[in-house]
Amino acid sequence: MTEFVLVGGPFTGGWMWEEVAGRLREAGERVWPVTLDGAPDAGLATHIAELSRIVDRIEAPRVVLVGHDYGIHPVLGAADRRPERIARVVHVAAGLPRDGDTARQLVRDETVRTRLAHDDAPVRPPQGRAWERWGSTAGLSAEALGRLDRLAVPQPAATFTEPLRLTGAAQRLPATAVLCTADGPGIDTVEMLVRSGPPQFRELAGPRVSYFELPTGHWPMLSRPDELAEVLIKAAAGEGHRIAAPDDDPAGHRETFLLDPPEAPRERVGRLDLHLPRADRPRPAVLFVHGGPVDPTHRPTPRDTPFFLGYGRYAASRGVVGATLDHRLHALTDYAKAAEDVAEAVDRLRADPRVDPDRIALWFFSAGGLLAADWLAAPPPWLRCLALTYPVLAPPPGWETVDARFRPVAALRGAGRLNTVLTRAGREHPSFAATVGQFLDAATECGATVEVLDVPHGRHGFELLDHSEESRAAVERAMTAVTRLLDT
Repeated sequence: MTEFVLVGGPFTGGWMWEEVAGRLREAGERVWPVTLDGAPDAGLATHIAELSRIVDRIEAPRVVLVGHDYGIHPVLGAADRRPERIARVVHVAAGLPRDGDTARQLVRDETVRTRLAHDDAPVRPPQGRAWERWGSTAGLSAEALGRLDRLAVPQPAATFTEPLRLTGAAQRLPATAVLCTADGPGIDTVEMLVRSGPPQFRELAGPRVSYFELPTGHWPMLSRPDELAEVLIKAAAGEGHRIAAPDDDPAGHRETFLLDPPEAPRERVGRLDLHLPRADRPRPAVLFVHGGPVDPTHRPTPRDTPFFLGYGRYAASRGVVGATLDHRLHALTDYAKAAEDVAEAVDRLRADPRVDPDRIALWFFSAGGLLAADWLAAPPPWLRCLALTYPVLAPPPGWETVDARFRPVAALRGAGRLNTVLTRAGREHPSFAATVGQFLDAATECGATVEVLDVPHGRHGFELLDHSEESRAAVERAMTAVTRLLDT
């Protein structure tokens, strides 16, 4: 028998787990739905101490701690103090806090996050549509939303602002993540981050961590209680999807670009590489901007990967200078640094005598799409084209730490007559695809010129993952569109 301790997010209590707890008890499990101390002076340390005492009272040797949203902070704190008692930690629509992190960092409501920086009054619960500012309400019935409104209580401010202190014991315990795909990224996005993201994401790979997906919003205990109960039972049994560690995934080292353009002379200037076409006069240029976050220690760096070598050489074969760079998007808080690097690369590119400074295109990929905001908001006259391939065009749920400046959906109103070429992958991550939909809606509303190239069967990163005729044709169509606009 497993004993489940269920800890909810802010404003909630044990009542939120009522249906899940019932299903677990029907399956023969013992359940402890927890309502944490809501006193105005309570803090994260208060809640960790409460959970630790609950663990101490449980006689069964196997305890599974389940944390939803903010609840993962006290769950990890208690697990770190009682690691010998914990069989598994389950994250439900929750972040991955580390030692020193605060729950405030992951508050999605920007107004509340700002207020918590200087105000220690309890945070009043949202009401009605305002719940959307704390997480997706997809899948919630009107009755469930009414329950949230009726039963929610103020959350003590210190629970958001006290840093989580961990010794490392909790990070060595078996863990499971329940990803709610209407609320944030799914397993494929996590796999992408493990493969190319910052070092901390490597902890998400290997046999210790398992994954489940639920097609619902931020409160699955209210929208999908049966499925969530089933997932928790499977998680306790050690089931779930595993992600191979990068060193265990040799396919990652065999990735090749889907086209085979001829090598072109390549010159390196600081962060910038130039792939040069055969030409006797200055040529147009396209700067390829990678996504991220990217582990700064990862080798090869983006411009030396088959992906960007392929794009740079292909541009040169089409008679334009293909420029690639390594920018400093190493964390979601680094967009301003990365934007500086892109601006510097553009200046270097335009100053090169082999480049026509009045015919430049910028081509953004994946999460690098957020860096397009500056150029959409005030496009210079020499920017002939802006290209976007399976881009992120607004911060998805969970990316609230991205600076408010980087919102291409909002910046599009300033684009004027700038031409944009957007390559859309049909099998895109849902949270990324939603931002593309928002961008196209905004383009229709403000009359911006966006040429959409669809790749119905393409995945995010199809140039490496899908060597199909459809994918090859998509890259050729996109390059043709960009070079045509550079020549106008």
